[in-house]
Amino acid sequence: MTQAALRQPIALAEPAAHEPDASIAHSTLDADMHRRLCRAGAGTLLRLFLTDRAFRPLVTLRLFHRLRGTRIGRLVHPLLAVAHKLLCQMAAIDLPMKTAIGPGLAIMHGWSLVVSHGAVIGRNVTLFHGVTIGQGDRIDADGRRVTAYPVIEDDVWIGPGAVIVGDVRIGAGSRIMAHAIVIEDVPPRSMVAAGGARIVRENCTPDVLNPAPLPNRARA
Repeated sequence: MTQAALRQPIALAEPAAHEPDASIAHSTLDADMHRRLCRAGAGTLLRLFLTDRAFRPLVTLRLFHRLRGTRIGRLVHPLLAVAHKLLCQMAAIDLPMKTAIGPGLAIMHGWSLVVSHGAVIGRNVTLFHGVTIGQGDRIDADGRRVTAYPVIEDDVWIGPGAVIVGDVRIGAGSRIMAHAIVIEDVPPRSMVAAGGARIVRENCTPDVLNPAPLPNRARA
């Protein structure tokens, strides 16, 4: 696969016309709940909010994005920002509220998870503890600093301690194994291992526990 093909933009909210509709995931939060317990609804939301510290920041993040640009959103923004920061601290994660994240995110354990605000995360993505999805800087010959952020496509599994930084695209359905350090694009359905971020398997099966049956879900 060419670098140009990997650099095609990811669409988080542009459904394909030919895909069938789905009964669940009327909101991104429904999809997040489905990833954890295979169901959604008020009772599931309450249970997860009370028992799953890594899930709580998703509630404030999703609420912020749902209200963004509205009058009520502007009014409650300071409160949401404070609540989100506190929930992130309680979960021991760094997940900026403005980060663009597709529905069906599963945060497993969560401890020491760090995501930069400029990262883009697709649908049905799984993030384990210690993962870093961060900003990368390079200095041009003239001394100019160029900053870029990773793009994580749909159905990607990222294992404990993995680091993905800079202008990097992780192709749909890929698996980034524990402690891999990724600074180059990864083709779809690839398995990347630690020790030089080697691609150890191609055309691998995506690892998505309890995938949310999203409407118009992109096929890897």
